Amino acid sequence: MQWETLATGYGLVEGPTIDATGNLYFSDVLGGGVYRLGNDGTVETVVPKRRGIGGLALHADGGVVCSGRDIVHVRDGDTRVLFSIDGLPGWNDICTDARGRVYGGALRFPVFDREAEAIPGEAWRVERQGDATMLYGDVVHANGIALAPDERAIFHSDTRSNMILVHELDDDGHVTGARHIDVSPYGSPDGLAVDSSGCVWAAVLGGFGVARLTPGGKLDQRVEVPTTFATSVCFGGDDLRDIYVTTADNIDDPLLRGTVFRTRVDVAGAPVHPVRI
Repeated sequence: MQWETLATGYGLVEGPTIDATGNLYFSDVLGGGVYRLGNDGTVETVVPKRRGIGGLALHADGGVVCSGRDIVHVRDGDTRVLFSIDGLPGWNDICTDARGRVYGGALRFPVFDREAEAIPGEAWRVERQGDATMLYGDVVHANGIALAPDERAIFHSDTRSNMILVHELDDDGHVTGARHIDVSPYGSPDGLAVDSSGCVWAAVLGGFGVARLTPGGKLDQRVEVPTTFATSVCFGGDDLRDIYVTTADNIDDPLLRGTVFRTRVDVAGAPVHPVRI
């Protein structure tokens, strides 16, 4: 598989998402900031300095929705808090549904402190500004999160548990059942995306790059990426068959550090919806 190298030199690249004109947005968790990679290869700073952004989404009214210490909407330099929990160390990955609501994983301990007690967090759905519903708990290290194309299930990486949690949802969005996919044979799951057939593409830390898993948890495809630290994945292109992978390193040239890669795959990604809160 041939990879294009689109952007390099970052600390820990996360949160890839594509806008309607093909620009790629991504964050640098450690170095700070949100960036937009244009079709011409230029990189612009969209949100300066903000650290700890594990997840990004685009807003229907313009601007970006970011995780971090809270979940915020940033547009034209103005920041609006969509949801916050007092004392929470931070939020990691986020995703959206067709109604424009935001789903996010709450982190209850500083995940980069290996000495910190691992306190499980939760998954929340932000319904309106300042109003959210807790969907489920017991997520030790909340990471990548995405809904199935029919929105009847939600997939959620629990990195330290080496599993992807799967919760079934009813028509009202209530959790009706739970199971998990064991990812430990391939690595630890980080960011993820869902394709049009309902399979999950999960970045695997310490593994071969990206694993395509069936909804039932079977490894369907290994996607080799030149990294030991794949962090997230998203789909783009006119046919949604471009796949973008973000990393925290680059084994082809370690001096390039955190990198954004792109290649083509033979299945389209599921549509991703803008935030409407």
